[in-house]
Amino acid sequence: MADKKVQMPTSTAGLTRYFEDYRSKLEFKPGTIIIFSVIVILITIILHIYGGSILGF
Repeated sequence: MADKKVQMPTSTAGLTRYFEDYRSKLEFKPGTIIIFSVIVILITIILHIYGGSILGF
């Protein structure tokens, strides 16, 4: 007795490549994003430590 399974066509599982359709006018290097993230983290830490005295709380 043979199995009668429905064969579906292969797909890309929802993966779509959008970078070919749209090019942003703003482009950043990965290093720039990392440096910006570190600066934001440092500012957040400094504000948590010294923010009360700086802002008068």
